[in-house]
Amino acid sequence: MNDAVLQGLMPAPMPKPSHDERDDIGRLVALTWHGSGTAPSPAGARWLVAVDGSACALRAVAMVARLVVGTSAPEVDLVHVQPWLNKEAAEHELARRGWAATAEARKLLEAQGIGWHLQTLMGEEASAITSLAETLGSLGIALGSRGLTATESVLLGSVAQKVSHQAKTAVLIVRQRMNCKESGNAAA
Repeated sequence: MNDAVLQGLMPAPMPKPSHDERDDIGRLVALTWHGSGTAPSPAGARWLVAVDGSACALRAVAMVARLVVGTSAPEVDLVHVQPWLNKEAAEHELARRGWAATAEARKLLEAQGIGWHLQTLMGEEASAITSLAETLGSLGIALGSRGLTATESVLLGSVAQKVSHQAKTAVLIVRQRMNCKESGNAAA
């Protein structure tokens, strides 16, 4: 690693994902990374936290970190869901966007000695989050609430609301102390 990266002046380069998945046309649709010092391990009994780079999502990560910090094997699954991209865009953007959107969440977990596993997926946010939680056997799903009013929720739909209705596990919806609709632009 060069000196600028070690001094925090430049972000560390994105590592190669440990796993990727492609659909029937060969389009990249999912990527997985394991945090440093976190070997691929069986899932189950870990929280899944939806992260989109917003202050709301980061608050959900912080809340789950408080829940797992004293456990025997503190680890968290992070998920970043993006809308469908065409084949070429998926090759160039899926990893970059997912890695960038989760940078603060990964940093927060690492600072507290909590291992992380990152899944970047394409699809409809609520369905992708709940399906992944089922596949991983997650202890629960945590996500931030943007604090939509009842009217906004009906007109726009709410990922948090959809996840709470679709999930077959516990759902922790973490509200922001102040309105955070301005932050971020994706799920949670």
